[in-house]
Amino acid sequence: MGNNPKALWDNCLQFIKDNVTEQQFRTWFAPIVFEKYDDDSRTLLVQVPSRYVYEYLEQHYVNLLSKGLCRCFGNSVQLNYRIVVDQQHKLTIDEEGSEAVDIDVPVKREGVNKSPTLLDAVPHQELDPQLDLHKTFQSFIEGDSNKLPRTVGMSIAEHPGKSTFNPFFVFGPSGCGKTHLINAIGVRCKEVYPRRRVLYISARLFQVQFTDATRRNTVNDFIRFYQSIDVLIVDDIQEWATATKTLDTFFHIFDHLFRLGKQIILASDRPPVDLQGVKDRLLTRFACGLIAELEQPNVQLCIDILNAKCRRDGLKIPENVIQYIAETANGSVRDLEGVINSLLAYSVVYNSNIDIRLAQRIIQRAVKLDNKPLTIDDILEKVCGHYGVEQKSIFTRSRKRDLVIVRQVSMYLAQKYTNMPAGRIGQLIGGRDHSTVIHSCSAVEQRLKVDKSFMAELNSIENSFRLKKEK
Repeated sequence: MGNNPKALWDNCLQFIKDNVTEQQFRTWFAPIVFEKYDDDSRTLLVQVPSRYVYEYLEQHYVNLLSKGLCRCFGNSVQLNYRIVVDQQHKLTIDEEGSEAVDIDVPVKREGVNKSPTLLDAVPHQELDPQLDLHKTFQSFIEGDSNKLPRTVGMSIAEHPGKSTFNPFFVFGPSGCGKTHLINAIGVRCKEVYPRRRVLYISARLFQVQFTDATRRNTVNDFIRFYQSIDVLIVDDIQEWATATKTLDTFFHIFDHLFRLGKQIILASDRPPVDLQGVKDRLLTRFACGLIAELEQPNVQLCIDILNAKCRRDGLKIPENVIQYIAETANGSVRDLEGVINSLLAYSVVYNSNIDIRLAQRIIQRAVKLDNKPLTIDDILEKVCGHYGVEQKSIFTRSRKRDLVIVRQVSMYLAQKYTNMPAGRIGQLIGGRDHSTVIHSCSAVEQRLKVDKSFMAELNSIENSFRLKKEK
């Protein structure tokens, strides 16, 4: 063959790119790696990152691939796949590709999965599951804080809708790995059951779609689409707390899927009992399966996560630096990865070694840690100064509205910026008990949801904390 086979494959990819959406190309075709072409047997071998990708290509894009190969390599080209089954140990298996049934020129598809009503017209029409193929169980490092949710998640992926873990409700603080876990469940489920209709969606996008369907008067189509899903994964559902109509619509979708034995997976930054504004009829359904908490990783798990990232990306970072990052980066997986990425960038740009000194600089800038944490006195000083009251008045038994607000805001900020228990905060702010602190924090949180001017006041106070630390 006169032309370079790799160049011909690149031309084939360009043809495919012209006939699919950008998201489809980025998800399914960009990860394909050219391996080799045998001109004698007219066989092309490409590598794909998982069996899931291989099966998806075979199920949905055989005709498109065949048409592209025909145009670029000529007729009678056999496409074979090398499938990565274990990334860490570089294990692969080879599979033959299927023959195309029809290789007419494909029609470019627009807006796939953006509007559920379009997909509802044909029950088995292609559905992009919207999963992140990098977030798998292989890359989800197990530790004490996530062992139960991870084990249950793997069981659900192998047997969706067939266990008592339906719905599966995962909650935990930001950065603990919730999104990674629920993505891993979806990815594994598609690997085991490639024909199942699996869909990952954020609560915010679901609400946007619902609002759009309401405006277009297509809510029934919207509901029917979601009722056709086999495994529905919804992230960050705490964002629906005040969205009554969205919650009512999701209730009907949930009930339908649950009755049919379809798997429902939900993630939130708080447990169902703390989802303010959600009606009891939905809360009881959230709680009827399994509620699992993902805690922030401890130091050892942080070390394991950092070491795994270094192995995966071929990085070399000294053990003492790994230990330091794990002990100081807030226990957030996002912060851990962000620190590592920043370390590499700084070391390359400034041609410097990765050491403790550089790690300290990065953590102070990227994670925004402070060597001098805020004290109760710092908080009282700023809050009282903002509202123009004397600190000594906070310690009286007065129930004047302005003093009550100052106490509540001080308690709320103390809980947010210190590690003190509620009882200790109450003692230091007006000699109150822990129940008063809990009530005060709840009152402030509720007011923040409905009072923009109050939110601006708190932002102003919190900005004054940062200004003080920067001096």
